[in-house]
Amino acid sequence: MLRYVAGVTSRSAPRTRPAAREPRPAFECDACGHQPPKWVGRCPECGEWGSVIESTTGPVVAGRVVSSRAPAEPARPIAQISAAPAKARPTGVSELDRVLGGGLVPGAVVLLAGEPGVGKSTLLLDVAQQWAANAGSPSLVVSGEESVSQVRLRAERMDTLHEQLYLAAESDLGAVLGHLDAVKPGLLVLDSVQTISMPGTEGVPGGVTQVRAVTAALVGVAKERGIAIVLVGHVTKEGTVAGPRVLEHLVDVVLHFEGDKHSSLRLVRGVKNRFGTADEVGCFEMHERGIASLPDPSGLFLTRYAEPVPGTCVTVAMEGRRALVTEVQALIGATVAGSPRRTVSGLDSARLAMVLAVLQRRTERLTLHDREVFAATVGGIRVVEPAADLAVALAVASGGLNLAIAPHLIAIGEVGLTGEIRRVGAVPRRIAEAARLGFKFALVPPGCGPETTGVTPDGVRVVEVADVRAALQWAARASAE
Repeated sequence: MLRYVAGVTSRSAPRTRPAAREPRPAFECDACGHQPPKWVGRCPECGEWGSVIESTTGPVVAGRVVSSRAPAEPARPIAQISAAPAKARPTGVSELDRVLGGGLVPGAVVLLAGEPGVGKSTLLLDVAQQWAANAGSPSLVVSGEESVSQVRLRAERMDTLHEQLYLAAESDLGAVLGHLDAVKPGLLVLDSVQTISMPGTEGVPGGVTQVRAVTAALVGVAKERGIAIVLVGHVTKEGTVAGPRVLEHLVDVVLHFEGDKHSSLRLVRGVKNRFGTADEVGCFEMHERGIASLPDPSGLFLTRYAEPVPGTCVTVAMEGRRALVTEVQALIGATVAGSPRRTVSGLDSARLAMVLAVLQRRTERLTLHDREVFAATVGGIRVVEPAADLAVALAVASGGLNLAIAPHLIAIGEVGLTGEIRRVGAVPRRIAEAARLGFKFALVPPGCGPETTGVTPDGVRVVEVADVRAALQWAARASAE
């Protein structure tokens, strides 16, 4: 291209390539892993103050070609691959094996999260001792929060001492890998992953970068050596697993350990499981000497009365695939001016308010708008599913009318705003559990009786009720029988 300037012909100067971009600063929240475009004092994702840190990322190379290389192991037809190395091995703790789908799979990484003091370390110390005694390989417990002497004291109290159970107190990942080389365990318990740091990685222990790097390294070690690894994780105040969300994607199994400090009941709930179902629940009981499995926990959620008492009703709640017979209690207080209290324990307050509105509107002789109502479950279990609505309604009506419901009656069903009883899932399984415990009368939604489901429970009279008013009439009739 020629350019004419003041009678002088010249060729335009060639364009120069722009210089490579300098690495620009990147920002990441140390609490949740969110990456805002610029530094902010408060993370817009999780709301934590002072958690956004700066890190430097190198320039992005576009259009880069990845060349092929020979794989370490050639692909084989699926029929020629043996599944024996991936079979689960029982831990010796029956309720945990139930949630895991039979036991721990060699090479699997399990994340057990729970609130402080709920009993995570106690449960896993028992698991490590059972593994050392029955699996034929050592187990190693690495504590980043306690000394080995403190863990030994807990083991003495629980009577979980075994010569094949090894203890170590480390907070460096390199030292943990050194213990693996020396002990060669079949099970590694790391308590907790937020206390371990990886040399050469930015961030402080427990931060997003450190937790992600440590977990990724341990997953690689587990797959390479065929070691089952259980990681203890902390939870946030909202009850979710602390750290980056990618942590739950890296591991194979995610378990939540739940429980009230004022109750002996503990629940291990499966959230993710690559080797089994993710809707199982294991029940445990905490006591002075440790923790014990509860294969039949329904007795914890019932109260035995010498005579029928007004304000109680029994339902069957589903925790995962397990049916638990649970008692609901209600107390109707005095009439107060203004806004009366609505207090719940173990129930959903929003569903209780809805049930009270339906009872006030759809039944006679029951005035609740100006009276205090207290509702609770027995044994510390939390029931939030809609299938307990009918039992809550009957317990409230029983307390308000001073009418005792028969102790051998159970009520299952969701209450609608017009007072109708809606269908819920797993009704045959719920009735079978009630029959096993000796209940004789069951109120269920329309379409859930033996004529529809084809399942006839032994010794239980199943009655379909269309609305709350019909349920109250049948409950009164069952009490008279």
